[in-house]
Amino acid sequence: MQKKVNLPLQEADLISLRAGDRVLLSGVVYTARDAAHKRMIEQEIEGIPFPIDLTNQVLYYVGPTPGRPGEVIGSAGPTTSGRMDAYTPRLLEAGLKGMIGKGYRSEEVKQAMRTNKAIYFGAVGGAAALIARSIKSSEVIAYEDLGTEAIRRLTVENFPVFVINDIHGGDLYEEGTANFKQ
Repeated sequence: MQKKVNLPLQEADLISLRAGDRVLLSGVVYTARDAAHKRMIEQEIEGIPFPIDLTNQVLYYVGPTPGRPGEVIGSAGPTTSGRMDAYTPRLLEAGLKGMIGKGYRSEEVKQAMRTNKAIYFGAVGGAAALIARSIKSSEVIAYEDLGTEAIRRLTVENFPVFVINDIHGGDLYEEGTANFKQ
């Protein structure tokens, strides 16, 4: 069964979602990869506010390719989330409630997710062209000089993800490994 969630994330969504849930997201997500994360934190240290209000928002770790004529966006598959781990706890403190990527998160990030009541969603790597079909609009809103790593505002409809880490401490990767070992 798939759960449908409208964005931005609400407290009821965060409470109801559990590791392993299949979810279809609809609404706005923001893209941000390594370079954007680094710049956001460096600028915040300098007293410059984040370029977006992170409250209840979802960041998608992606550097999409340009779309062909008539397409909103090109390939838009997830990148490895661990590369953002050094910056993630601060963004969670600022109100970020969801992240989409692939791969494991550090123990520090998982603790910060529990503390700040946030969720980590996994998107299927290798399905970038299919994922792009869920993206209805794309607009660069910050750091245009970073090219594919600029922050974009994406409007998505039925964007397919899995809950990897929930606010209750559930971890799909750990549960899957334990089940396999049994």
